[in-house]
Amino acid sequence: MTQATGRPISRFTVARRLHGGGLFARRPVRCVPLTPAHRRRRSLWCREHRNLKDNEWGQVLFIDDSRFSLSSDSHRILIWRERGSRNHPSNIIERDRYGGRGVLVWGGITLGSRIELHIFDAGSVKGTRYCNEILLPYVRLFRGALGLQFLFMDDNAPCHRTVAAEQLLESEDIERMDWPARSPDLNPNEHVWDFLGRRLAARILPPATIRELRLGLQDEWAAMPQQLIDTLILSMFRRCETCLAVRGDHIPY
Repeated sequence: MTQATGRPISRFTVARRLHGGGLFARRPVRCVPLTPAHRRRRSLWCREHRNLKDNEWGQVLFIDDSRFSLSSDSHRILIWRERGSRNHPSNIIERDRYGGRGVLVWGGITLGSRIELHIFDAGSVKGTRYCNEILLPYVRLFRGALGLQFLFMDDNAPCHRTVAAEQLLESEDIERMDWPARSPDLNPNEHVWDFLGRRLAARILPPATIRELRLGLQDEWAAMPQQLIDTLILSMFRRCETCLAVRGDHIPY
């Protein structure tokens, strides 16, 4: 702009003019890429589940995994956008997740309760490990506590869809809820991970070692208010309605 006008213009002046025009600097929303097929499948799933009652969602055990890294995103990208346009396609960056030096954790939430946070030791998680470390010690016992109305939700990660996992669920009479691919925004667990990440970052001394990271995650998971979890699960109706309104596109959750 200075080159175009031949006059020095401070960034504060530019920001003030942009604010006057209704534009504000914000971080872009980061979402996984969606194809037309993904959007159709998401819409179909929401139509099929939009009429579930709160007590029916309360029978679902939502599970998910997440990776927490010691490194932080210090080089933040900012965009200028209008208020209320957070989820406009032009303000979204679609990208797949990537890892860094950190830990992989697994957690399960349901209305009124949660499962102890599981932190995987080093190594990849495949079907047999998923069965031995998650399905048998956690999901099977939880199913026994909730009874015949229990529904189990996991995403479409390869280790979740192995023959070993399918056979174990069938042998234990555990009913799995179908789940649309690439739909973390429909999963209330995503907000749980965001909550944990924010709590860790807000600590006076954020974790500096893997051991500190593991202990910090376990502490914050145990201290997380159950009311937060319940509110997230009871938002499923609104998530379905919002997703249908945008024809299966990303939703602001």
